[in-house]
Amino acid sequence: MIDERLYEEFRYIGRDILITGLTSSHGGNMSVRVGDRIIIKRRGAQFGQLKPTDFVETGLYTKDSGIVRASTELIVHRAIYQKTSALAIVHAHPRTAIVLSLSRDEIIPIDNEGSYLLRKIPVVSVEMASGSTEMANKVSDALQGYKIIMQRGHGCFAIGQTLEEAYHWVSTLEEVSDIILEHKMLGEPLIEYRKHSEGYKNW
Repeated sequence: MIDERLYEEFRYIGRDILITGLTSSHGGNMSVRVGDRIIIKRRGAQFGQLKPTDFVETGLYTKDSGIVRASTELIVHRAIYQKTSALAIVHAHPRTAIVLSLSRDEIIPIDNEGSYLLRKIPVVSVEMASGSTEMANKVSDALQGYKIIMQRGHGCFAIGQTLEEAYHWVSTLEEVSDIILEHKMLGEPLIEYRKHSEGYKNW
């Protein structure tokens, strides 16, 4: 059974992800690493109605019976934990960021907060978009240099030392993406106000 304090963190973050529109009712997943174990949301669990039984504990390096009910993207979470210092992962489907990922290889914030927090969000493409070895390799490799990345047409993966930190990057990404889209719709030229703004492209 999942630790009560950890369950409460999962429950609150899951609720916030849903009510802020960062994913559909059952879309996405999240996990934490505890030593050589992973606790991950089970496949098909509702983000806004998470119960203690909606979480699966399984090995970081070895397979066990826990994988039967685990998210289909467990393979991606394993690869991320093995290649980074992350202790928590949030995978969501933020709508505006997905729209931008369909035509860009990177999302570069134009607002002050987004520029400071994220600098740049790379977009990776994979042919098999859900739970494949290709996806696990590309996403985990990209996250070695960034705190959040977009998978083209699918969603984002964010890492942190806590679920709240990873959720913060997801929320910031969608705000960044909304601002980019709304500025583009406005159709007016950008008045650059940041020093060394070109540097964000090389981050």
